[in-house]
Amino acid sequence: MHHRAALATTLTAAVLLLSGCGAADWTTPRPDTTAVGMPATGFAPSASPSPEATVTPASGSWEGVSPSPGYRVVLLTRGADETTATLAAAVTAWAAAESVDLRRVDADGDAIRGIVQAMELNPELIVTVGEDLIDPLATVTPNHLEVPFLVLGAELAEPTANVTAVEWTGAGFRGSGLGSATQFDPESFTPERGADAIRAGVAAVLTGMTGVVLWIE
Repeated sequence: MHHRAALATTLTAAVLLLSGCGAADWTTPRPDTTAVGMPATGFAPSASPSPEATVTPASGSWEGVSPSPGYRVVLLTRGADETTATLAAAVTAWAAAESVDLRRVDADGDAIRGIVQAMELNPELIVTVGEDLIDPLATVTPNHLEVPFLVLGAELAEPTANVTAVEWTGAGFRGSGLGSATQFDPESFTPERGADAIRAGVAAVLTGMTGVVLWIE
């Protein structure tokens, strides 16, 4: 019951947050977002990772990194499964804690149209949750290299430099017909794992370590 109450509180906060930021004008340019703080030793490898590499940051090494207030993020979701809902709630809670300007786009109809709608909002980052978005993202993202994407709980098989992913044991879907990097385990999609995933992924994007897969434990 405690978990359900906490989830309900988070979802309520999501509604309030999304309603409150809807009036913000994202067409107005804003200074480039910089990282507030630095990741701890062990977050990035000593040499710059090659494109599409898998990077295993030290546990918690991302905790000291935040975006500057007002960071414009679109949460793009597809699917009504519990794993997607858990990750979406984690992103929403992170946004509230970090004073992120968050908007949500549900792509449960036409996935391509949903991705385009998210891009048209002119965010600084699009965070995606839901395995059903992977194949459409593989089609769209190579044609829009100027738009940064962060994929949680899955990955693109051949990501371009604008696509970063965060996975863990139990979450490694790579697209239709490609299987998974690990055996799927819905129990691994916990609120705590979601919180680590969004913070690690944003730390990577803000520090320029993009186009890779972050594997967290």
